[in-house]
Amino acid sequence: MEQNEKISIKNWAKEDRPREKLLLKGCSSLSPAELLAILIGSGNKTESAVDLSKRILKLANDNINQLAKFDINTLKKINGIGEAKAITIIAALELGRRRKSEEAFERKTVISSKDAFEFFEPIIGDLKIEEAYLITLNQANKIIAHHKIGQGGIVGTVMDPRIILKQALNDEAVNIILAHN
Repeated sequence: MEQNEKISIKNWAKEDRPREKLLLKGCSSLSPAELLAILIGSGNKTESAVDLSKRILKLANDNINQLAKFDINTLKKINGIGEAKAITIIAALELGRRRKSEEAFERKTVISSKDAFEFFEPIIGDLKIEEAYLITLNQANKIIAHHKIGQGGIVGTVMDPRIILKQALNDEAVNIILAHN
């Protein structure tokens, strides 16, 4: 067999195939590359889906948070990743980000800067442009709502005090928190 010829996942032992492994042992038994391989579905002419996934993760320094900063065009530059696979990866990472954001919102009480950071990090942590957000709180520091109040360029954004105050008054907020990335 040639060195650059791939061994298809179909030829792997059943318990080693990502989908079957997930069914047999659960999600937590899979490596990040195996989970990503399930998403992309197939490899390319020289790599299995798992090998391609390992290469994608290596480009992100084996860091899923770094991978979440990739955009569709960055992913499409990788041999074996077309638009459909890139969109699938981006969509899955966005679902994870939203899950993290919802968990932070469910906590609903902000009593420290760490709480505010944990709330905002999933929302603004990976943005490539500056955005500003407002959290409105009631008297018990429970979150009423959060709003994007400004969007700028790469190096800055504007927060209009009138918009901030209007939104806080509309929400009948007792306290507010402002944040930007």
